[in-house]
Amino acid sequence: MTTRHAACCCRQLCVTCTGEPVRVSICHCLDCQRRTGSAFGYQAQFPRAQVSVAGEAAKFVRTADSGNSATFSFCPRCGSTVYWEPQALPDRIYVAAGVFADPEFLPPRHSVYEARRHSWVALSTGADMEHLD
Repeated sequence: MTTRHAACCCRQLCVTCTGEPVRVSICHCLDCQRRTGSAFGYQAQFPRAQVSVAGEAAKFVRTADSGNSATFSFCPRCGSTVYWEPQALPDRIYVAAGVFADPEFLPPRHSVYEARRHSWVALSTGADMEHLD
């Protein structure tokens, strides 16, 4: 079984994920752009039972356009967002894909909030990429 380790910039807040993610996606919503300081968020969704967390996390609850909330966990020292827990999917945890620090990490198969995608962002148009608004 695959085991992946993720950590914030200062490595104080760590996540270990076993098995494969249920979904790997990118999100172009404005809040993900603000959260990452980039043009989109890149995340992997795992079953809660496959994720263990070590270290201290500060929390921020955000309400999405859907009306559902998610609790974001970030390092109180370096500020890196490491994972979040969506209210609508209590058995799942999303992990920011960049915190795995693995250039070979799985590519996204889903792209959401396409209407807010920056015009210069070019995405794979392969048959296995699902584009959603």
